[in-house]
Amino acid sequence: MAESRLLTDKHVQYIQTLGNSKDDLSYHMTAHLRMNAIYWGLTALCTMGHKDALDRVEMINYVMSCWDDEAGAFGAHPDHDAHILSTLSAIQILVTHEALDRVDVNRVTKFILSLQQPSGVFAGDTWGEVDTRFSYIAVNALSLLGRLSELDVEKTVSYIRQCRNYDGGFGNTAGAESHSGQVFVCVAALAILDRLDEIDQPSLCWWLSERQLPNGGLNGRPEKLEDVCYSFWVLSALSTLGKLSWIDAEKLTEFILSAQDTERGGIADRPGDESDVFHTHFGIAGLSLLGYPGLVDLDPVYCMPAPIIERLGLRKGWKALPRRSL
Repeated sequence: MAESRLLTDKHVQYIQTLGNSKDDLSYHMTAHLRMNAIYWGLTALCTMGHKDALDRVEMINYVMSCWDDEAGAFGAHPDHDAHILSTLSAIQILVTHEALDRVDVNRVTKFILSLQQPSGVFAGDTWGEVDTRFSYIAVNALSLLGRLSELDVEKTVSYIRQCRNYDGGFGNTAGAESHSGQVFVCVAALAILDRLDEIDQPSLCWWLSERQLPNGGLNGRPEKLEDVCYSFWVLSALSTLGKLSWIDAEKLTEFILSAQDTERGGIADRPGDESDVFHTHFGIAGLSLLGYPGLVDLDPVYCMPAPIIERLGLRKGWKALPRRSL
């Protein structure tokens, strides 16, 4: 029988033990995601109201150990090359812990801006892979750093516009098919830049609402399986556009809760699969937007605790469902 409530204590314990298996091969094979995993775990803990479950000083020290001094940004693990994705996660962790003063903001800003291509899209690193994900990451990071004014906004928006499809959705590059994850990053980037007018909102919201399957879960594109991570990506865009009610919240809540590991904690991509910190974070993030009782509000644009974004004066006009009482 599927669990009908969020197993907060088990999920907290699960996240706390994630770094204890340094002798396992899987630990070392996922080094390229380490910074992201810390951000996912920390944000999930914050959303559950357990920010202090991980050691703050240890976390900040780890982040700073990933500084790539040659590039002026952060890698995913000590001695890894800097990448825009791990740099955003590092910034988000430091902002959450009010430790952004540890960063050379000028150098990080220079690194991020250097990755914008002539077309307007951003590359992830000096090797040149481009994706609208990286454009969102650049916009998010520059906003958190207080340096958004240095971005070429028109060039950035122009490329996102080129990625908009006939169905209202967005792809990862111009001409690519619509995908829920890319919809999230493009909508969120446009929200931060105050350019939501670039979106065909009726078509996009219809397309997003069509991502819900009979079992309540959401998929990333037509004819694909449901996955817990899309709970956040679809809901983020809908909440930013004020159409969260277009999803059956009760059925989606049941689906997310059914993917929990009731013994060891954590949430999987779907019921019966192995849990991981990525799906744990995005499942809890989705539940927060759905108004699940006892959770802290999560800002769907920055994917960070809403009180932090509000304190920075960066909140946009998103709407979550009303928080239900316990």
